Order: sequence, then structure tokens, then C-alpha cells
Amino acid sequence: MDPRSPKDSQTELSSFMHPEDANSQGNVHGGSIMKLVDEAGALAAMRHSRRPCVTVAIDSMTFDAPMLVGDLVVLEACVTYVGRTSIEAMVTVYAEKILTGQRMLTNTAFVVYVALDDQRRPTEVAPLLLVSEQEKRRFDQGRARQQERLARARRDKES
Repeated sequence: MDPRSPKDSQTELSSFMHPEDANSQGNVHGGSIMKLVDEAGALAAMRHSRRPCVTVAIDSMTFDAPMLVGDLVVLEACVTYVGRTSIEAMVTVYAEKILTGQRMLTNTAFVVYVALDDQRRPTEVAPLLLVSEQEKRRFDQGRARQQERLARARRDKES
């Protein structure tokens, strides 16, 4: 398989936040944002693998700023790490005030997916073509996160 660049799978997803997305104070539910994070990350993973992908893990997600009714949520996703069958996507979330264009970073998440073959079994994916220093740094950080996830899974099995 030919390596693919992170730029080849970059994805941007936007959604207007309505009252049904929020609580009675107008704060958008975290679950609504998490669903969009998963969608944006999955799109980047599928664009990279050209295969259906399923979510395996979402690293911890902290909400650093509120998202309000009337905001445009903008999610930017890119592939940061690729294993044999797994793909990690970094999803950055912004709240945008539509009338001013002002954007505020609300959170960042790393989501891991597995690519599936036609029988819905894990299948190999193309390696990641790393060009920039930032891409190489993100890949190394992703590999470290993956090693920690695997070690945590082994510890959980033993307990």
C-alpha cells in the first residue's frame, strides 16, 4: 500500500447548535459534542484507509470552554498515527460566533479507529507519509499514546 499524507484525510465538520442540543441554561451537552468528535475523527480515518472504520477508544476529553446555543461548532480532524489496522485521529473543536467569526478552542480529543474489511474484520491500512516536523512529532506522540493504551488494556485484563 502506498503511504498517505495526513493532509489527504484532513476533515472539517461544522454544525449549528440548536436548543435541542443544550440544557436549559443554553450550554451544549457534552454528549452532543462527543458525537460530532467521533464523526469527524471517523471521517478522517475512513478517508485515510478507504475502508469502513469503527471506534475503539476515545482518550480523555476535557471541555475547556463552553459551547452555547447559536454557536457554530467547527471540528477539524486529521490522522496523527497509524498502526497495522488502527488509525488515531486528532479532533480539534472550536466554538464560532457566526456573526463575528470569532473562534474559541473548546477541546481536543484523540480517537482511535480500526479499519474493517468486507467481512467486518480488522484489515491493514496504508502507512502514514510524514513530511513536516509537526507530522513526525504527532506520529511519535500518537505511538506513545497507543503503547499506553495497549499497556492499560493488558493491566485491565490482568485485574
